[in-house]
Amino acid sequence: MSALRLLEVRRLGRVDYPDALAMQRFLVEERRAERVPDLLLLVEHPEVITLGVKGDGGRSHITASDETLASLGVDVFEAGRGGDVTYHGPGQIVAYPIIDLKPDRCDVHRYVRDIEEVMIRVCATYGVSAARISGLTGAWVGDDKIGAIGIRISRWITSHGLAFNVGTDLSRFNLIVPCGIAGRGVTSLERETGRKLDHDEVESRLVAEFACVFARALTGSS
Repeated sequence: MSALRLLEVRRLGRVDYPDALAMQRFLVEERRAERVPDLLLLVEHPEVITLGVKGDGGRSHITASDETLASLGVDVFEAGRGGDVTYHGPGQIVAYPIIDLKPDRCDVHRYVRDIEEVMIRVCATYGVSAARISGLTGAWVGDDKIGAIGIRISRWITSHGLAFNVGTDLSRFNLIVPCGIAGRGVTSLERETGRKLDHDEVESRLVAEFACVFARALTGSS
């Protein structure tokens, strides 16, 4: 049996969104040059709305006015990832895998399903039953999305990733049509469990499930 590939975990705390974009671009090239192993970056962003690359990126799905966003201090950025519009803010775990899918995982559909599986498994460890919904991405509890996905893959090196709601202020999702999907809601792990959760503990469970799903051996601040 071959040895598991390493996954270096970097818990970076609060990171401004433009800084996270620049960091990912740099690390994708570092990974391509094999100067770093597979990476999992864990961050929390100040309040921000991000746009994907399809069509207008989801700009038409921002329901709040520019004045409202400015008064709340919510910036809007083009992310350069797949998917539509989404919100990031305190209480949310944002995970950016910078991993090489070669040679045996070169399948975009499988990669998205695996990211969903990570979030579904984390929910299960808290007694919350999450699942997939056919035709949609993300992890769902009933009709409410608990974890969103927006990825970029460049020559099989991944970036961007997932946003998992732990203690997120769910009212902020009223500023947008989340992921451009009307008629469905958004939830969080704290809402589903009915209790306050330790953010770092949830992060650790997410790291463990990611390593399991992707068959990686952990190194770094896991």
